[in-house]
Amino acid sequence: MVLQLGDCTWMMENGSRSLLQLEGLALSDHNRLPVFTFFLVSYVFIMVANVGNIVVILSERSLHQPMYLLLCNLSINDIIGGTHIIPRLLSDMLRPPSERIISYPECVTQAFVTHVFATASHTVLMIMAFDRYVAICDPLRYSSIMSRKMLLKLTASAWGVAIVLVSVLIGLSVRLTRCRVLITNPYCDNASLFKLSCESTLINNIYGLLFTVLLLSASIGSMVLTYSRITVVCLSGRNSSLNRRALQTCSTHLLVYLLLLLSGAVLIVLHRFPLLAHYRKMAAILLFTVPGSVNPIIYGVQSREIRSSWARALRPRRRIWAYRPSWWTGADPLPATRYAAKGARGPQRPEAEYTGCPGLAPQARGDLAANCTGESPQAAHDWVATASKEVLVT
Repeated sequence: MVLQLGDCTWMMENGSRSLLQLEGLALSDHNRLPVFTFFLVSYVFIMVANVGNIVVILSERSLHQPMYLLLCNLSINDIIGGTHIIPRLLSDMLRPPSERIISYPECVTQAFVTHVFATASHTVLMIMAFDRYVAICDPLRYSSIMSRKMLLKLTASAWGVAIVLVSVLIGLSVRLTRCRVLITNPYCDNASLFKLSCESTLINNIYGLLFTVLLLSASIGSMVLTYSRITVVCLSGRNSSLNRRALQTCSTHLLVYLLLLLSGAVLIVLHRFPLLAHYRKMAAILLFTVPGSVNPIIYGVQSREIRSSWARALRPRRRIWAYRPSWWTGADPLPATRYAAKGARGPQRPEAEYTGCPGLAPQARGDLAANCTGESPQAAHDWVATASKEVLVT
């Protein structure tokens, strides 16, 4: 196998071109460790923050609202975007350039997932904008419009449109015959695929341009119309506190959308400057790391409900067991196990709660214990007095 950099082709003895070479990032030995650490920490944070948001939303019944359920789609998309790029990138950074090999089917899959991620980032934010529009501009009909059936339709449309459009895009590139094997990006995308061919790519360019114009027009147009209407409704409303909260919620959504547009715009601008190829590669990777890291922070900090749920999930808990002597082995024992959260607000529960007989006086509890165990009333009374004071806290 001989690599000829002049025409960016591999000459293989068996004539097979199923293997491609990724150019990757050109890093010096001095910069490799900091860059590797940055992307590793970013990936770990993306996974923990987004998976945590999904778990919190699905586990908290109070968060089973359309806005938060649609937010799960954004977290899932961020997980997909980071997982299909960053682990492969980290492994390539530890290899010499000559060993950064990827198979053609794997490259096609990576390109497909890359464009599905980018497209779904817009479509998911569009359906989230629709949810906010209905909630603020038509609150009386919100529960009837944003039903479970509507949520399923919105979610299916957001992912279905992305998958269909990207399938056609990648299919047009796969049909081309290949005469090159060098991928000049750190990962595979549609441009990398059709640049491997020596045939005419006019159809690919036309469809790619129409695809981009259609997606951005629908995305930006829906955002402008939606938030213009929301702003007018909030400014004309009489409830200033409610309007301020609505604008605050929408500003979070708008900030996430502007961050997405800015990341894509930087990458497009750097494509126009070949001398900045290294910075373009870094920007292409940051497109998958920055939004995925910032989105859960923005929604987590801005949403009081999500903050409270995270606080409850991370708050240490302790269990309190009533003292149970070894002779307490009756066939019908009292429910002596109770739980109490550390730092719980409000007055402590009465000691009767911890001995299984809430609301009973010590004398009555002793009589009940004697009836359950067959012990003498005096022995049962002594145990109840001890159990009310001696608890094991773990």
